[in-house]
Amino acid sequence: MKRRVLCLCATAPLFAHMVSISTGDLAVDGARIQFEMRMPAFEVAHVKDPARTLTGAITFRSNGAAGRVIETGCRQDAAEAALVCRAVYEFASPVEALEVRSALHEVTVPNHVHLLRATRGADRDQAVLDLSFPRTELRFRPPTGFEQATQQIVAGALRAAGGAAQWLFLAALVIAARTRRELAALTAMFFAGEAAACVMQPLIGWWPAPRFVEAACALTIAYLAVEILWLPQAGARWAVPGVLGLFHGLYLALFLAESKYSALWVFTGAVIAEGVLIAGLALVLSRLGRALESLRPARAASAILLVVGFGWFFLRLRS
Repeated sequence: MKRRVLCLCATAPLFAHMVSISTGDLAVDGARIQFEMRMPAFEVAHVKDPARTLTGAITFRSNGAAGRVIETGCRQDAAEAALVCRAVYEFASPVEALEVRSALHEVTVPNHVHLLRATRGADRDQAVLDLSFPRTELRFRPPTGFEQATQQIVAGALRAAGGAAQWLFLAALVIAARTRRELAALTAMFFAGEAAACVMQPLIGWWPAPRFVEAACALTIAYLAVEILWLPQAGARWAVPGVLGLFHGLYLALFLAESKYSALWVFTGAVIAEGVLIAGLALVLSRLGRALESLRPARAASAILLVVGFGWFFLRLRS
């Protein structure tokens, strides 16, 4: 029974997306707001009547009252392979502050992230909406430095450790380490690879499609599983996570490009979250290994990771 549950949990990423981001631009003009959302087409292939479903998944309230819908509509943007939806709302009085709620994670995938940018004349505000934080309030005032740092650190932590795919890779990283010292080296190299991707990506100017990032990350899980199963005594294993970290860093780089957040704060949040998860997984797997030593749980888990990694890769490649 336990083995079946483990297999079910491990294969869950096959049915989710590691990279699921949409963007929204909102402009306030007196008592009226105009909202435009860009959603990757592959995220809404299953959605019926996207004009109503997607715009209805984000609601706006001012002074405790919802706005009256004046206009809605969606169009395909073939150049960016995106669906662009537009909606216009009118309120009873001029908008000073705006309460926003998002249910996009319910109509797309659970780890979907919506990046919202808003303007009211010369005033600007922005927010990140997802399953963890589906509600926010836009006050159109410049945030303090502390508020900016906190928001961006939390956003980085959620992006780095908010999905099953990230957990699977970190678990593979822990299993690949043969000693605590080696785990520290693997972790440091992984962080270095992620940092390099975040720094180099804007300089290179090449922005890969989200599907490519997902497929590449799936291969990193499979590769680590191969190392564990068939190259248990391989030397210089510490260098491998540095290369694999480059692929995982692409996800953070895409998020930074869309959100315009500070790379320093986002990466700080990512490192904190990943460090805590690695330490926790190492503790759990160490105790599990001692309790089930005769069953060789590390090799069994590696075999599952290998199947999941390759299965996820081919699934994303085909789609």
